[in-house]
Amino acid sequence: MGKVVIDESFCKGCGICVSVCPQSILKLDTETITPKGYNPAMCINEQACTGCASCALMCPDVAISVYREVRA
Repeated sequence: MGKVVIDESFCKGCGICVSVCPQSILKLDTETITPKGYNPAMCINEQACTGCASCALMCPDVAISVYREVRA
């Protein structure tokens, strides 16, 4: 299981992460506007995140971090 963390101060709402997520758990938050005037991305289902990090790899603004659960 993974956890997606989006830094809204860097996200410009380009939507690339939304389009590359294989689980379709990211969307642009149309109800939030950042101080820079963008609608940032948000995770709508953290339990479904596999931790693949496709979103973080494709983000041109390095606004996304993905953390994976460590299992012993």
